[in-house]
Amino acid sequence: MNDAFSISHIDDAIFKRINGRSYKKNCPLPLTELRYLRLLHKNLSGEVLSGEMICNRAIADALIDIFSRLFDASYPIERMILIDDYDADDELSMRDNNSSCFNFRFVSHTNRISKHGYGLAVDINPLYNPYITFVDGKKNIEPATAVAFEDRAADFPYKIVKGDLCCRLFAEHGFGWGGDWTDCKDWQHFFVLGG
Repeated sequence: MNDAFSISHIDDAIFKRINGRSYKKNCPLPLTELRYLRLLHKNLSGEVLSGEMICNRAIADALIDIFSRLFDASYPIERMILIDDYDADDELSMRDNNSSCFNFRFVSHTNRISKHGYGLAVDINPLYNPYITFVDGKKNIEPATAVAFEDRAADFPYKIVKGDLCCRLFAEHGFGWGGDWTDCKDWQHFFVLGG
C-alpha cells in the first residue's frame, strides 16, 4: 500500500488527540475497532493536500480505495482533518467544509447514536452539501451557514450530485447516500447500509 494512503491502529499519539473529544467516555465502540487513515486529496485548485480520517476498521480498506480513486480523478475535496481539531463540534467542522468520519455523537435532534458514532459514515464537503430536515415543523439546515447551498439546481463548487464519481464509488462499496432519502436530505452523507 502506498504510504500516502495508509491504515494504522489508533496509537497513543492519536488517542491523545481524540480522547474526550470524538472518542467520548460513553462511546460503546472499543478503540480496537477504529483505524486511522492517511489520505491524499485535491482541492478545487488541484492542490495536493494530506488528509486524515478515523473510521471503523470494517470500512478502512473501502475508504482507501474510494479516496485513492477520487484523488486520481482530481475529484475536489477541500479539507480532511480530524474533527477533534474542532473539539469534535460537528457544526464547526461542517462550516469549515471539513470531510470526516468518526465522531461519537447522536443523530441531530434524536437520542439515536449516529453511524458516525460507530465510524460507519463519511461526510464529504459538508458546507456545500448540507443536511436538510424539519424539526417541529420548521426547516433545519446543517451547517447553519449552508443556506445558499440548499438549492441543488444551482451551480456551485464541491456539490455532490447523483451519479457523480463520489456517489458511484461509495455505492460500489455498499454505502447508501443521504441525497437519496425522501423524508430529509443529507447531501454530504455516505453510510454503511443496514444495522
